Amino acid sequence: MTGTATVSDFYCHQALAGEVPIERVKETDRVLAFHHTNPSYPVHIVVIPKEHVPSLTDLGNAEEGLLNEVVAVVREVAAGVEKEYGACSVTTNLGLYQESKHMHWHVTYRGESEAEIRDMYGNHD
Repeated sequence: MTGTATVSDFYCHQALAGEVPIERVKETDRVLAFHHTNPSYPVHIVVIPKEHVPSLTDLGNAEEGLLNEVVAVVREVAAGVEKEYGACSVTTNLGLYQESKHMHWHVTYRGESEAEIRDMYGNHD
């Protein structure tokens, strides 16, 4: 990041601090999954470490074990969304794409019908 822009960390400063209400999906001692507070999709869940970790490529002071725990929760939440809706996307953003400088993963179902998904991605033969 260049310039004088301030670094935003919504997850530490608001979600984890209890400044905004969140609807928990899954929680462990070190990881939290919750419904996005401003969802872009019909199902939009965010998974974060409870301690500050800047991003997937910059773990800061965190150890690799925490990343493994976060990914385990992402997998569990994604499996539930996929089972319920038949499809799921998992993303994390880096660099200028990362609005909040706290590692976070989006687990989403975008709301397309099965026919729309097959039109877009094929029949998976």
